[in-house]
Amino acid sequence: MFRSRSGLAAGALLLAASLGLTACGGSDDSTEGADAKVLNLWHYEAPTSAMGVAWAKSIELFKASHPGVEVKFEEKGFEQIQQNAQMILNSDSAPDILEYNKGNATAGLLSKQGLLTDISDEFTKRGWDKKLSASLQTTAKYDEDGIMGSGKVFGVPNYGEFVTVYYNKKMFDQYKLAVPTTLDEFTKVMDTFVQNKVTPLSVGGSEYPAQQIFYELALAKADRAFIDDYQLYKNKVDFKGPQLTYGATTFADWVKKGYIGKDSAGIGAEDMAVAFTQGKFPIMISGSWFYGRFASEVKDFEWGTFLFPGNTLHPGSSGNLWVVPEKSKAKALAYDFIDITMSPEIQALLGNSGGVPVAADPSAITDPKNKELVETFNKISTADGLAFYPDWPAPGYYDVLVAGTQGLINGSKTPDAVLDEIAKPYNENLADLGK
Repeated sequence: MFRSRSGLAAGALLLAASLGLTACGGSDDSTEGADAKVLNLWHYEAPTSAMGVAWAKSIELFKASHPGVEVKFEEKGFEQIQQNAQMILNSDSAPDILEYNKGNATAGLLSKQGLLTDISDEFTKRGWDKKLSASLQTTAKYDEDGIMGSGKVFGVPNYGEFVTVYYNKKMFDQYKLAVPTTLDEFTKVMDTFVQNKVTPLSVGGSEYPAQQIFYELALAKADRAFIDDYQLYKNKVDFKGPQLTYGATTFADWVKKGYIGKDSAGIGAEDMAVAFTQGKFPIMISGSWFYGRFASEVKDFEWGTFLFPGNTLHPGSSGNLWVVPEKSKAKALAYDFIDITMSPEIQALLGNSGGVPVAADPSAITDPKNKELVETFNKISTADGLAFYPDWPAPGYYDVLVAGTQGLINGSKTPDAVLDEIAKPYNENLADLGK
């Protein structure tokens, strides 16, 4: 993932300019580009991440199995694609395949707008339906309103992800702290760091990490019925109810207690991660996508992970989707590439690089630390503990939640005001859907 919100305007201009440089090759006939000689591929994974390593190998295998086909790969920033997807995919310069965020507000919205290819037939023909559990298929399917969980298949996830707590074992040992198992124990651990003039949490307040903390806190009071109501619109959500109220008020309290630095409102996810790898903070709450990177980059201390203490529900889902734009000129090649990412070789590579494969033979994961990560995800998934992400329910909700949590960090907004702020677009989206 590794997103950066800095320079969004410049990023948008850069991406728009790149559209004129990206040429799609091949034909656009009933064979869906089977004769294409170019595959234009975009993703936003860092080269050292587990997904970045796996996708690079996938490109290598694709080239070997498709002699004469050129792969034009472009690494894009998450924010670039997030902000400009509709413009990009509605142009003749759309890539043939790209990684895109899953959920109602992203892949669901694009599917509703007719910008993504319905790949339902390929999904069953190539056996991808057999490799993905029912819960992991939730984010691949969208109905006519763009709501996930049913309908046609518009994307293929080939890894899983979840939010966890990373901790610096050296710093925990320094203050004789044990891994907490309850939220009360967790706050006592953070109190100890504050008392020793150490800010406990490395936080990226200008991007997604802060809202993940807010959501984890809300999930401390939530059950599956709340998730179904919030994410799948089963029933009306009370934004002043116990779940979201607890999330907002406790987040603000964590800022007041010094668990979250007020300067983190302007810090991005990348800088948050770098600060943790440099040993500047003892704890970081974010996604499993950092796991492989930390395994390869952290050299000066031992680190570990634990699930958010006390929670049975955790932010997480299948990973991002490989989607094929409706305007792709090489759809058959795009399907072949997806097939490679689902192969035993790539799934094992994902697992051994610190990722969470969805279709790997567990015996093929040889590293004990990586095996632990996969086992943790499987434990959450089989217990129906994946709660998706807080920004999924409504278009544009990501930015609303970023602004809300930034307001809580810098003290410019009260928890009550933030709850009103996030309720408005959510309820407006429901009204648009006639719910």
